[in-house]
Amino acid sequence: MKRREAREKAVQTLFQLDNTEMTVEEAIAYIVEKPVNRFYERLVRGTLENKAAIDEVLVQKLENWSLDRLPKIERTVLRLAVFELLFNDDVPHRVVLNEAIDLCKTFSDEKSGRFVNGVLSKFNENNEEGLEESE
Repeated sequence: MKRREAREKAVQTLFQLDNTEMTVEEAIAYIVEKPVNRFYERLVRGTLENKAAIDEVLVQKLENWSLDRLPKIERTVLRLAVFELLFNDDVPHRVVLNEAIDLCKTFSDEKSGRFVNGVLSKFNENNEEGLEESE
């Protein structure tokens, strides 16, 4: 599984888990077959494990929006992207932004991609701003 596909599957899994009673294992089993790709699993579990810190940083970046008001797909893509920006050093900032925009285009529309780009562009290249705010 290539990283782009892993991100798409991670968005689908996280989308399923948002406000449901499903377990992580059930959601993963529903989306992918075994053996589970390590990058995909790290994206899903890392986003979930760091959700509170991710949401805290996201709330500070959203202007005139609350997380609850965001469409579910945009909230899911943003959480995944912020996880990668803050906790995954091996992916360049620009790649995370481009992948998030592409995910929005895949699962939503162009307008969604522009919104997500606007929010994520508030993170500086080396993520110091986001990390300081989440500590």
